[in-house]
Formats: sequence, structure tokens, C-alpha cells
Amino acid sequence: MNTGKRILGLGMLLVSLMLIACGSDNKSDDSVTAVVAPSLNQAAWVSGTAVYQFGHNSIPTIKITGAPNDVDWTRWAMLHDGSHYRLYFFATGTNDTIYQFAFNRATGDYEFGYNSIPEMTITGAPADADPSSFAMLHDGTDYRLYMRSLSSSAIYQFAFNRATSDYEYGYRSIARMDVTGAPADTDFDRWGMLHDGSVYRFYAFKGTLDNQFYQFGFNASTQDYEYGHNSIPLLTLDQIPTDSDTSGFAMLHDGLDYRFYFLNM
Repeated sequence: MNTGKRILGLGMLLVSLMLIACGSDNKSDDSVTAVVAPSLNQAAWVSGTAVYQFGHNSIPTIKITGAPNDVDWTRWAMLHDGSHYRLYFFATGTNDTIYQFAFNRATGDYEFGYNSIPEMTITGAPADADPSSFAMLHDGTDYRLYMRSLSSSAIYQFAFNRATSDYEYGYRSIARMDVTGAPADTDFDRWGMLHDGSVYRFYAFKGTLDNQFYQFGFNASTQDYEYGHNSIPLLTLDQIPTDSDTSGFAMLHDGLDYRFYFLNM
């Protein structure tokens, strides 16, 4: 886990402990501890360019509400399923439990459990699946979840099984896919994915930069994610808010716009 993720995670833990300490003298044992959540900073692709601009065709900052006390803010992903914008976090201390939030247009917030199954389980993960980060997308038919391999360039694919309410490895999926042609300075610790209605896309940051990232597309003939395939190879972020946590990001396509997100500190 990189330094930015540790800072964000430790910061949230510190806030929770302070809230507990401050309330311990005056509150009964059944009092509810407030969870101080980060918000989302939102950008969108500027059509005809290689730029994602914060606030472009976007609500610039969106609140996250109702989060359980044990949300792991350092491991998160997003998708759009054709009707809802959805946000996911791991439960702290687990590698198989994720919490689901959805955007409520009435409040303008991402709310835990809103039009959602609040908690879901990931099953069948390979032994070398890396749970320190994950990505998700909806391709018009299936909700999909991905983890990277610890031992190769591969990504592992899971899909949501409505019968079990689990994300199952290899279910309705190509179980394992390689990421090929990546530039030498690709930062695979900072990656995301989306489906735009025609192409499955994979993204990873360029080296230590916080404002540029590489784009890959899935090639059905090779069954690999190939750098630059049906893609703008290098994309740039513009007007990044200063409170952004650049140690991780998420992306989605909502049928109109390609969208990019940082959590804020």
C-alpha cells in the first residue's frame, strides 16, 4: 500500500477514535459513533481532447453518507449500470466483503444501501489475487469486479451472481486476462476500469505523476488488455482539486460522459 493510502486510512481511523474518546464521558454504551467520510471530486473527459477536467459536465464534489464504521476508505471502485451511479468500498480487515452505495439525485449524495444490496461477498478468488485494490464496471449485462495478480500482469474477473448475491470468480467471465504493452513507467498500484458501451477499458497512472494516466482497451481477438488499443494512449487531468487523494482513483461511463474520481482528504 502506498503512502497516500496509509495517510488517508490512518487519518480516518484517528477521526473515529477521537469521536469515540470525546463522547465516552457523556454518552451511553449504545450511542452511535459518527463516521467522517471523504467526498468525491469528479472530472469528465472533454470531448475531442485528451483531457479530463474537474467540474466539466459534473457536480464537482459529492458527499458520501451513511457509511458503516468499518469502511476501508483506501480500497474503492465505482460503476454506472445504466440507471444508477454506484460506489463500493471494502470492509476493513476483509478481502471478500464490499459495501455498496448509490447516488441519490434527491439529496445529491452517495448513500450507503440506497437502491442497493448493502453488503456483498467476493468468492473463489485465486490465491495470488491482490486485494489491496479493485475495479468494477457494468457492461450492459453483467456487474463485473476485477483484481490484479500479484505474480503477473494479469487481471482476474468476477461477475455478480443474482442467485447468490455474490461476486464469483470466473462466473459468466473470461477468468484471467493479461495487460500488455504497458510503458515501463506504468504505476499498476493506481488503476481503474470502465465499459463505455463498446469497449472494456483499463487505466493506470504514468509513473509518479498525479495528472497523467495511460489507457488500454480489450482486444477480443487476443483476449488481452492492450495499451492504446482503440484508445487515446495518454490522458491528462486538468484543474485537480488540491484536497484530492491521488493514491487511488475510479472511473465510469454513464452513457454520455467518461468520468474520473478522486476521493478528497
